[in-house]
Amino acid sequence: MKVLIIGGGGREHAIAWKMVQSPKVDKIYCAPGNAGIVEIAECVNIDVMDFEKQVAFAKVHEIDLTIIGPDDPLAAGAVDAFENAGLRVFGPRKNAAVLEGSKAFSKDLMKKYNIPTAGYETFDSPKAAHAYLENAKMPIVLKADGLALGKGVLICETREEAREGVKALMMDKQFGSAGDRIVVEEFMTGREVSVLSFVDGNTIRIMTSAQDHKRAKDGDQGLNTGGMGTFSPSPFYTDEVDEFCKKYIYQATVDAMKAEGREFKGIIFFGLMLTESGPKVLEYNARFGDPETQVVLPRMKNDIVEVFEACIDGTLDQIELEFEDNAAVCVVLASGGYPEHYEKGFEIEGLDEFKGKDGYYVFHAGTKFGDDGKIVTNGGRVLGVTATGENLKVARANAYEAVKWVEFEGMYMRNDIGKAIDEA
Repeated sequence: MKVLIIGGGGREHAIAWKMVQSPKVDKIYCAPGNAGIVEIAECVNIDVMDFEKQVAFAKVHEIDLTIIGPDDPLAAGAVDAFENAGLRVFGPRKNAAVLEGSKAFSKDLMKKYNIPTAGYETFDSPKAAHAYLENAKMPIVLKADGLALGKGVLICETREEAREGVKALMMDKQFGSAGDRIVVEEFMTGREVSVLSFVDGNTIRIMTSAQDHKRAKDGDQGLNTGGMGTFSPSPFYTDEVDEFCKKYIYQATVDAMKAEGREFKGIIFFGLMLTESGPKVLEYNARFGDPETQVVLPRMKNDIVEVFEACIDGTLDQIELEFEDNAAVCVVLASGGYPEHYEKGFEIEGLDEFKGKDGYYVFHAGTKFGDDGKIVTNGGRVLGVTATGENLKVARANAYEAVKWVEFEGMYMRNDIGKAIDEA
């Protein structure tokens, strides 16, 4: 089988790494890929949004299965483009990817089908949003309706912060057209948990739990990022939580999408808040999370290609997902200044240290080859250093030990990834 993966980040590196293990796979291509992915796949210089070139490449190279990794191409109809060309592809169609593509759509869906979530209002004009905020309870959450690289969420402690947030999103267009409409949401407190799932339109299969760390600095301080690290499983995702979510959230979401004529095939990522009044949905993603993928897939026992194909064929009910009885922690190594201004092009040293070491992985997120052929930084999030262990504390210690093997100018990381483990 020939496989094409669309994307070039840590998530796609982890997917490629997992697919290499399938006896079904003979050849992997990745568009555009990165300096880490190139070790296990042939990287081709095609942009993630250039569906015409992607489809043409898949036809010429007789690709048997294409995996769409990032959110932007899914929301823009990448899967539809492949399907219309008669090609086999994994991911939700455009009308289903709206589950992530529009915060307003997902909130309205949850409200209509009684899926637990925070109270909210939606606004198309800054004036109306400002008027609402004058009497709203603080703190409050502002969300750009569209896709904003995981950063379009502002938690505002005061009314003044909220007013500034509306200005940043809707008037200054900090996230472009994503902020044309905003969702103003009740602030929830509790533990956050990420749960990924495979869906075939009818059946849903839940993966192991994880927890992401979005803020840039230790102690959950600083700006929101695409994710500074993660761990799996979450000790806060108990059997009781699992039972509640299966009853009121997971299948209910799949059924709601089908009832709306938006059959969902692919990955649904459930961002949950474990509140005092029970689990509630913070957000949906319509693809693998990044960096959640980097801790979930190393623990997954199944042949991922068989699961992908079951989702496409509507036979997921015949699959039982299995995960190792262990734990994994991923620490993101970022460029100094991320998520704002940062420099690129610094040589990365120490990557060879991971070769041959079982249970230690380095997934490339923002890397490329420099003019001298050496691997250099090429993004805000550069690497995801992942380690497994018999439990979360061991995995965390292993991950932070492995971080010491890597070096590049301006390297920045959080030092408290998984610290919540100690409180569990």
